[in-house]
Amino acid sequence: MPVINRIAGFADEMKAWRRHLHAHPELGFDCHETAAYVVERLKEFGVDEIHEGIAKTGVVAIINGRGAGPTIGLRADMDALPIVEATGAKHASKIPGKMHACGHDGHTAMLLGAAKYLAETRNFSGRVALIFQPAEELGGGAGVMVREGALDRFDVAQVYAVHNAPGMPLGTFMTGPGPVLASDDTFHIRIKGQGGHAANPQETRDPIMAAVAIAQALQTIVSRNHYAREEIVLSVTQIHAGSADNVIPETAYINGTVRSFLPEVREMAERRMKEIVKGQALAFGVKAKLDYDHGYPPTVNDPEKSLFAAEAARAVVPADQVVHEENREMGAEDFAYMLEARPGAYMVIGQGEGDGLHQPGYDFNDEIAPLGASYFVRLVESAQPVD
Repeated sequence: MPVINRIAGFADEMKAWRRHLHAHPELGFDCHETAAYVVERLKEFGVDEIHEGIAKTGVVAIINGRGAGPTIGLRADMDALPIVEATGAKHASKIPGKMHACGHDGHTAMLLGAAKYLAETRNFSGRVALIFQPAEELGGGAGVMVREGALDRFDVAQVYAVHNAPGMPLGTFMTGPGPVLASDDTFHIRIKGQGGHAANPQETRDPIMAAVAIAQALQTIVSRNHYAREEIVLSVTQIHAGSADNVIPETAYINGTVRSFLPEVREMAERRMKEIVKGQALAFGVKAKLDYDHGYPPTVNDPEKSLFAAEAARAVVPADQVVHEENREMGAEDFAYMLEARPGAYMVIGQGEGDGLHQPGYDFNDEIAPLGASYFVRLVESAQPVD
C-alpha cells in the first residue's frame, strides 16, 4: 500500500506549509509564531481539541476516532538552529542568524499532513494526540512537556516520532529495537593555577600544562576503562587559556561531550572524569573543578513498538525500503524523554543526497513529506483499528 492518495493530493499544501515555516524559524522555547501557524492549520482541519502553552509554546491537538479506545501520540519538533542559512532558496530564512537546518519544519509539515487526513477520515478508534514540541535542539522541550503532564493529561498510551536523514536513500525508513541514539552529557573543567612571566615558569603553576594533561588523560576512559563493545564517545571540543606569548595565564578551561547508551557506562565516565581531574590537579599543583551536566538520556525504542513501526512503514513503501535492525548512532534526541515515559519508537526517513543536518546549506526534501504523513496515518489506523 503506497503513499495515501488523499495525502499525495495535498502534497503541494504540505510543501507550502513547510516552506512558510522554513522562512520564519524560531529558536528554543520561543516558537510563538510557529505554534500560532500550527494552531491556525489545525483549526482549519477541524480537530476536536487544541491545547496551547505546554512547555511555553508547545501544542497538543486531539482528534477523536470512531468509538472508545486508547490514545496514540505522534510528535513533531518545531524549533530551528542559530545558523546563518546558505541555501539561496526562495523560501530561505527571513530571520538573520536563524534557520531550519535540521528539518523540524518538515517534521511539523508531515504531522500537519497526517492531522488533515485523520481529521477528515477518522478511520480509527480512540484518540490521536498530535504533539508539536519546542526546544528539541536546546532545552529538552520533550522532557518539559512530559514533566508538565502532556502524556498523562491526555492519557497517551504509546508515542512515535520521525526524523529526516540526509544521505540515506530517498524514501527508505530505518528503525530498530532498543537504543538507537546516545545520551548527551556535557562537561566543563575550570582550572586555576598561578600565572606569571613566561620567562620564569618555575614561579608559576601552569594551568595550560594541567589542561593538556587532563585532556589527554580523559581519552584513557574510552581506551582503557570500558568494555570496547559498549559504545562511548568522549570528545574534548574546547580548550581556552592565555592571551599573550610572554604570559603564563592563571586559568584554563576545558569543555566537551560524552555520548553513551548504558547507564553504567555513563556513570563510569563521570566517575573516572572526577578522579582524573582531581589527580591531575594534584600532580600539577593547581585547582580544578569539574561540572558534569547530564543532558538527554539515550533514545530507546520499545522492541515490539519498533517492529510495529517498521510494519507501518512497509504499508507506505516497498518492504525492501524498510530496515529494522540494531543500528545505534552517537547523536542525541530529546524524544528520549517521551520514550522513557511511554513505549514507542523513533523512525528515520531517508531524504536522499544533499547537505547534512546542522549545515548552512541543508534543506528539507519536500518529496518525503507525503511519506512521513502516510506513515503517521498507518501507525494510527493499524494500532487502533475500528471494530
